[in-house]
Amino acid sequence: MGIGAIKYAFRRTGRFIAASLLLFPTVVPVSAGEVMASDNPPDAVAGFVSGRQEWALVWSDEFDREGLPDPTKWTYDVDRNAAGWYNQELQYYAHERKENAHVANGVLSITARREQLRSMPDYGGQDYTSARLMTRNLPGGEWTYGFFEVRAKLPCSRGLWPAIWLLGVGGVWPDDGEIDIMEQKGLTDADKLSVQAALHTKAYNHAGGSMGKSREETHSVPTACTAFHNYQLRWTDQDIVIGVDDVPYFHFQKPHHARRSVWPFDRPHYLLLNVAVGGVLGGKVPQEFEHDAMLVDYVRIYSLSVVEKKPDGATPASVPASGAQGADTPAISH
Repeated sequence: MGIGAIKYAFRRTGRFIAASLLLFPTVVPVSAGEVMASDNPPDAVAGFVSGRQEWALVWSDEFDREGLPDPTKWTYDVDRNAAGWYNQELQYYAHERKENAHVANGVLSITARREQLRSMPDYGGQDYTSARLMTRNLPGGEWTYGFFEVRAKLPCSRGLWPAIWLLGVGGVWPDDGEIDIMEQKGLTDADKLSVQAALHTKAYNHAGGSMGKSREETHSVPTACTAFHNYQLRWTDQDIVIGVDDVPYFHFQKPHHARRSVWPFDRPHYLLLNVAVGGVLGGKVPQEFEHDAMLVDYVRIYSLSVVEKKPDGATPASVPASGAQGADTPAISH
């Protein structure tokens, strides 16, 4: 079945169609609270995607609405345009501007451009524009736990820093948590052949965490900017696992008796999609750069509950998957 047929079938049925599930070898698990090496997945993540045919889809965007992104699902983060964005980033994030965020032919394009929007009231002197979409404060757009999957093709240009990530709704960074499902550096051409996952908390962050730097791991994806790939997060009340195309490469286990400074991930988070320009991970923008985009085929978010199959044909009961909450307390919070 081709990709187009799979996506069409999903839209018609609301069910995920998988040709196969990967099996992972038995290896020695890492210690609690440690990040796994990309070539050493622990036992705890061997079932990264197993059972997902039974998970409940709770939110999605198939990008079948032409024009600007669906306003019932996406809003725009423009808060720091006038003052300048964090991390030495160089972009102006536009609001409802098709040149920077546009849906056509079933794909969302988030495009960074070399241009100055001097006429905008919050213009902060930036030489580049882009878009930063988020689900914050929208109905159904905040979650606690679940399986997140974003199918995307990344920009090839150096100087760009695309990201698919979650932030805690409390609004205090890093105390309320950050989960980076995918971010890609732009410092060198080689950076475009890999992606990285990361967690940021009050205890673990690059700005002086009490227990060290942010927890992160890099994974090779040689065709990241020439082909679509599935960037995935499985988030439960016990651990966070991040992978690409059903292969997990990052694992963070909730330590026993974890303080909120280490594990703020039992509260709602919202999703962001953006392409930053320059900055500490984007690097220097080439002089010849004009425009480039991250393309997103779909975003799908599932509850980690499964359906118990009863042989007598009776009405099935919802039972929790490992690490998920039960039916009376949804695994996905809204």
